[in-house]
Amino acid sequence: MQQQQWQYFNGTPIKQPIEEAVRQALLKEKAAGNTIKVCIGTDSQVKSRETAFATVIVFVRQGKGAFMYICNQGTKRKMPVKERMLKEVACSIDVAYSLCQLFIAFNVHLEVHADINTNPNFKSNTALKEAMGYIMGMGFAFKAKPHAFASSDCADRMVH
Repeated sequence: MQQQQWQYFNGTPIKQPIEEAVRQALLKEKAAGNTIKVCIGTDSQVKSRETAFATVIVFVRQGKGAFMYICNQGTKRKMPVKERMLKEVACSIDVAYSLCQLFIAFNVHLEVHADINTNPNFKSNTALKEAMGYIMGMGFAFKAKPHAFASSDCADRMVH
């Protein structure tokens, strides 16, 4: 995996460390009187011999929309579905873990979203128990499809 380069939704690179960008965003939202919930999720796409990953940090303003930061990464390795699903979860947890002290300090609810189907008829379901255990074992709130919009909708649109 390459070095993490975060960007705004419009594609503009975030030039400071992600921790500082998140801290500034939380300060700005608090000053505006907004109640924030943060959802972190990752999605991936396989393209020939490469796998592209997109991780998003979605800031949901209660009743006032949302905004997000995006990080795209890739690997030359092809992975079985279960391994790829767990890699997505690992990417999300890495980000959540690195930022969780900020969210605690600002009293912000954090959820980690997994792009894993709860329906056993889907291939991604093979990773559901491990993903749920991994996320909840790290102390984070867990959401899977169809409630995992950060990974299933936001990151899905950003992966390239």
